Amino acid sequence: MNVFDTHCHYDDERFNEDREAAYGRMLEAGVKRCVCVGSDLASSRRCLEIAAGHAGVYAAVGVHPHEAKDAPENYLDVLRDMLTESKAVALGEIGLDYYYDLSPRDVQKRVMQQQIDLALDMDKPVIFHIRDAHGDMLDAFRARKRLPEGIIHCFSGSAEVAREYVKMGFYISFAGPLTFKKAPHLWEAAKAVPLDRLLVETDSPYLSPEPLRGRRNEPANVVWVLKKMAELRELPEEDMARITWENACRVYRLPV
Repeated sequence: MNVFDTHCHYDDERFNEDREAAYGRMLEAGVKRCVCVGSDLASSRRCLEIAAGHAGVYAAVGVHPHEAKDAPENYLDVLRDMLTESKAVALGEIGLDYYYDLSPRDVQKRVMQQQIDLALDMDKPVIFHIRDAHGDMLDAFRARKRLPEGIIHCFSGSAEVAREYVKMGFYISFAGPLTFKKAPHLWEAAKAVPLDRLLVETDSPYLSPEPLRGRRNEPANVVWVLKKMAELRELPEEDMARITWENACRVYRLPV
């Protein structure tokens, strides 16, 4: 059974002391691929370096809404160069975060739109971070003449919102919160997404799934999200693993 963690932060300092051991645990758990996702230029470079040294690791490069206010003037040129590297499979994570508002909302929107344009120009899929901002994000998507392929990562909205993103052509990725005991809105959303648009992720080192809450998360733990997804969709875990693996390979344009 091959499992794909479509979103993690292997570059995070919390992996500094056991990154290689965590990679070994990932492979032992059947998680054969993961995507290490950047949040600014420095973390994006680290993700590329980690991916270059590990067969099952790929990278996404981008500027997170939290970091949008600090993006240097030449950030798009730097990202463009990074996206030409062989293991750079996506631009991200980018988007809108109105929960923390660490960057002004107008800056978040501008930096996101600039990166969407870059992704379209480079023909790369995009990983979107959206927190407490689904209304504005849907409006931003509807206002564009062209949308990229991409993923709504760590989905947190309702089944209705999930359906709207799917209509726009996006994949919907679920993380550890899907396994939480009080997450009925996520369970309904997971059941509403067509099977060919479902993905699983860890967002590690954050959001450890049940029964590992309170510990640092890591890519091996995506199997718990997969298990819950299979339960919700009333499918064998092996089938759900195959479905989400094929979906991840399709959106990231990797061989199955």
